[in-house]
Amino acid sequence: MRRLPALLLLVAGLLGTALSGTASAHSALTGSDPADGAVVATAPQHVTLTFSEQVALGDDGIRVLEPSGKRADSGELRDLCSGPVVRYGVDLRDGLPDGTYTVAWQAVSADSHPISGAFTFSIGEPSATKVVLPRQEAGGGLVGQLYDIGRYVSYAGFTVLAGGSAFVLVCWPRGASVRPVRRLVAYGWVAFTAATLALLMLRGPYTGSGRLGDAFDPGVLQGVLDTRTGAALTSRLLLAGVAALFVAALFGPYARREGPGDRRDLVYGLAAGGTVVAAGIAGTWALSEHASTGVQPALAMPLDVLHLLAVAAWLGGLAALAVALYREPSIERAAVGRFSRLAFGAVAVLAATGLYQSWRQVGSWSALTGTAYGRLLLLKLGLVAVLLGVGWVSRGWTRRLAEPARGASHGADDESRAEETGAEETGAEESGPGTGAGPVPDAGVADPVRAAQLARQRAAVATARRRRVRDADPARAGLRRSVLAETAVVVVLLAVTTALTTTEPGRTQEQVDRAQAVGATAVPDRPVDVTLPFDTGGPDGTGTVRLTLDPGRSGANALRVDVDGTDGRARDVAELKVSFTLDEREIGPLAIALDKDAPGRWTARSARLPLPGDWRIRVTVRTSDIDQTTIDKNVKIG
Repeated sequence: MRRLPALLLLVAGLLGTALSGTASAHSALTGSDPADGAVVATAPQHVTLTFSEQVALGDDGIRVLEPSGKRADSGELRDLCSGPVVRYGVDLRDGLPDGTYTVAWQAVSADSHPISGAFTFSIGEPSATKVVLPRQEAGGGLVGQLYDIGRYVSYAGFTVLAGGSAFVLVCWPRGASVRPVRRLVAYGWVAFTAATLALLMLRGPYTGSGRLGDAFDPGVLQGVLDTRTGAALTSRLLLAGVAALFVAALFGPYARREGPGDRRDLVYGLAAGGTVVAAGIAGTWALSEHASTGVQPALAMPLDVLHLLAVAAWLGGLAALAVALYREPSIERAAVGRFSRLAFGAVAVLAATGLYQSWRQVGSWSALTGTAYGRLLLLKLGLVAVLLGVGWVSRGWTRRLAEPARGASHGADDESRAEETGAEETGAEESGPGTGAGPVPDAGVADPVRAAQLARQRAAVATARRRRVRDADPARAGLRRSVLAETAVVVVLLAVTTALTTTEPGRTQEQVDRAQAVGATAVPDRPVDVTLPFDTGGPDGTGTVRLTLDPGRSGANALRVDVDGTDGRARDVAELKVSFTLDEREIGPLAIALDKDAPGRWTARSARLPLPGDWRIRVTVRTSDIDQTTIDKNVKIG
């Protein structure tokens, strides 16, 4: 049990890594123009990407590569966001050859998680490509694993630091002078500070190159400091320094005060200062992760701070109580009762804030079982239910400790008798064969081997005496076992909670799934091709009009029109008009301005259709001054 605090931090981090898996981030790509796999007749002027939430992209956030691997874009990122629509794009160079082009993108979502992806489209017809994309996604690899471990250890360290300090101040003032409890809080501060520093150094390669060596590049670090997450991590480090002063005061001047009256002048100052520091640290998470994006961020961020403080008070205090029960069995019954009331209040706050956060992040009943976030949330709720059940058992043992029949004086007599018995056994065990009934005096031991043997005997007897004192009260023994069970559940619960911070919320995941489903059913994988025969009624007035609308969806499209004669060759006509009408919305007719490229060939680079639906294409062909006809056909536009 001596290494219990460090063990809790380590296991929390390892379990968190195992449970996180390949969790996706908050924002996701919901659409692109051209679409993934589209084959366009002519080269588009630009490539655009649409995201579900706000993202940050660097200068090379979107790269378009030719089949040969050369850059096909201008390299200048365009912000096309409008209202709730999050869209970015890059312009393409003129004179691009036909073939398959690769679009690679990398961004950082508003809740600090890196995202990346790639897709292809073709001009003219598909071709082979020399482009080889890295298999590792943004935020993956060794750097991603180290960053995830740092994230979990920082959560665990903060929980132990804040909760252990609150346990001492609110529940057990004498704990400020108990060495195991002081070690626990110190371990929490060291873990929290070291993990925060590691996160700051790893942030650059985590969201960028993925190379561990970039963590020591001053230029990369400077770029991190200019971001919101970098500012949050820097603030967290500064607050860790203030927390060190708080811990020094808690275990220094406060611990040395003798009576309750002498401590009272420090209690209020430490309580107020500690609350401000803890709330500030919790605020750095709220301002840079899930709470800062999505629905109602102005309400979600302060509630997230309350949620984190309640978690620390309950779970961190529970860890301090477990250490105290095993390493300092003389902890007062009143202290256990005060922590029971503190934990009950923390659970009430957790229930209220957790219910709101669950609604905000999940959004629907279907997302609760149909998304990774919802399933993790159900697992967390199950663990909380188990934890509450074990906590109910612990409260039962706490009530038994407070029974009048087991008062403080009676318990103290039991412990005194146990210590007296232990002292008698010490003398008996220290008596060696042939030395008589009494203990062997230290001064008469000149043999180093014999001295070492006596030291081991004394240590064994002291350990047995401490265990006897510890186990003298059945209620204490039962409470120790139930608190240890709670601590084990807490380790897993903390891992699941931290895994939720890296998982895409159910509300967002369902939006992405719906967008992808619409794209898969309503938007064709290839351009819309329409063939319309015509007959103007005059001499040589028959032929065929072929239209190609690319990519065949709402928004900007490229339109190509070919007019062929009865022999299949390109044929020139006196006039050609094309318009689009959406009858169900009473939109149109939208006339398309055509540019004549060659005899029998027309193109329009800006055939914009504002909405999806059943559009009616109307084509007017005039072959002479008096011979003309109008033909139309309905097509499905996604």
